[in-house]
Amino acid sequence: MKKLVLAAVLAGAASTATAGSLAEPVVEAPVIVEEANSSSSGILLPLLLLVLVGAAVAGS
Repeated sequence: MKKLVLAAVLAGAASTATAGSLAEPVVEAPVIVEEANSSSSGILLPLLLLVLVGAAVAGS
């Protein structure tokens, strides 16, 4: 009789121990960061400065 009660208790405990639920998991979209093309914009300012200095020297 004790074994029957123990088996019933263990079966009841095993059936109620569930992980999770029926709800769909919430998955967030990954964040994608694009870097700006810095190779062309990095040389633009020095070239502009060179043109301005060249124009100032030519005008003198």
